[in-house]
Amino acid sequence: MEKAKHMRRRGGMAKAAVVAGMLAVLVVLAGCSREPPEQRLRERISTMQAALEERNASAFMDGVAEDFAGPGGMDRAALQQIVRAQVLANASIGVTLGPAEVELQGQRATVRFSALATGGNRFLPERAQAWEVTSAWRDGDDGWRLYYADWKPRGGQ
Repeated sequence: MEKAKHMRRRGGMAKAAVVAGMLAVLVVLAGCSREPPEQRLRERISTMQAALEERNASAFMDGVAEDFAGPGGMDRAALQQIVRAQVLANASIGVTLGPAEVELQGQRATVRFSALATGGNRFLPERAQAWEVTSAWRDGDDGWRLYYADWKPRGGQ
C-alpha cells in the first residue's frame, strides 16, 4: 500500500513536470510568434491615424521618436505643438491614407503614402488638404517610432 502511494505521488510529480515543460515550450513559442516587422509598422501607422481622428495628440506622439526631425528643422516639440493646434482648431479630424509603400532595411524603414486631412465642425469638414508623405521609422524595444517625416501638398499646390 505504501508502495502504491509512492508510485501515485511520483506519477503526479511526473505529470506536473510534463505540464510545466509544455507550458514553458508554449511561452517560448509565443515569444517567437511575434508579428512580422512590416505588419507591426503598418499597425503603428494605423494606431497613429486613429489617434489623430480621435483628437488624441498624446497617443499620436507615442509613435514619434524623441529625436524626430521634420521639414525646416522641425523637432519633436514643434510637431507636438502642430498636432495640438490641429486638435484645438478642429472639432473633428479626418485622415485618409492612400496605399503605403514600405521599404524595410533591417531595423529601419521608409514609408511613402498620400494622405487626405480634413478638419472642421462635428459633421462636415470645412477644409481639406491632400499631402504626399515620406517618413522614416526605427524599430526598437518600444516598437516602431517615427524619426523623420517630410510632407508636401499633393499636386504641387
